[in-house]
Amino acid sequence: MTNKNICKFSTPLITNSLYISQFIFETEAETMKKPVNLNENRMYLISKGNGKMAINKEEVSFQVGDLIFGFKGEKVTVIEINNCEFMYIDFDGTRATELFRRFAIIDSNRKFQSFDGLIPFWKESLSRASKENIDLSAESILLYSFSRFSALTKKGNPLVNKIIELSEENFKSNEFSINSIAEELGYNSKYISHIFKEKTGVTYSEYLRDLRIKYAVSLFDHGLDSVKNVAVLSGFSDPLYFSTVFKKCIGVTPKEYKIRERGE
Repeated sequence: MTNKNICKFSTPLITNSLYISQFIFETEAETMKKPVNLNENRMYLISKGNGKMAINKEEVSFQVGDLIFGFKGEKVTVIEINNCEFMYIDFDGTRATELFRRFAIIDSNRKFQSFDGLIPFWKESLSRASKENIDLSAESILLYSFSRFSALTKKGNPLVNKIIELSEENFKSNEFSINSIAEELGYNSKYISHIFKEKTGVTYSEYLRDLRIKYAVSLFDHGLDSVKNVAVLSGFSDPLYFSTVFKKCIGVTPKEYKIRERGE
């Protein structure tokens, strides 16, 4: 069997708000099946076939045109492959965190369908990229792919868009909640919760929790050491509760996360 894999790597600029570590076109079934612990976030684009992957303990089925996100610290294993090929970009940085928040991309809302139109663009860009410009090429592809989410958001429910907008602006306050949004917009909080879950597939409490935890992760990644300070800056009034939620979402306590990421 001819190996058609294309693997291109760039040297990340850590000072950049968005950096790319690799851009891969994966065609080998045996390679796909190897478990991977993600050191950065990953955007998958399924370009052929279908199958299923396990991300941590969650099983995610996929088919051509699906965009799937894996997050830093997660374990990904492809457990079922049917004549499958996919491409992926590994990326990180503060801007990545902002993009996830903007489009409500979280662990319970990681798969998006009908992005078939991106496949030729990804393939052509990958094949043309050189060692000198792979970082710029991959970044442009990544941002263009996110721009497609922007188009979908604008076509979506105006109320949900407003809920996301208010959440992004205010989630760092521990007094902010679904009741704050209800008061701001003049709706019943139960109605807002219902519409948000109906349109996004995620409960608002899950969305707000993940928004805060991902921000907390970004604070740790950028040098903040105090668990108490990170908790407060991320919208949690109780550091002990923050630690409990952090472990539930990330799989380790804040202290364990700092040790693992910094080698302390």
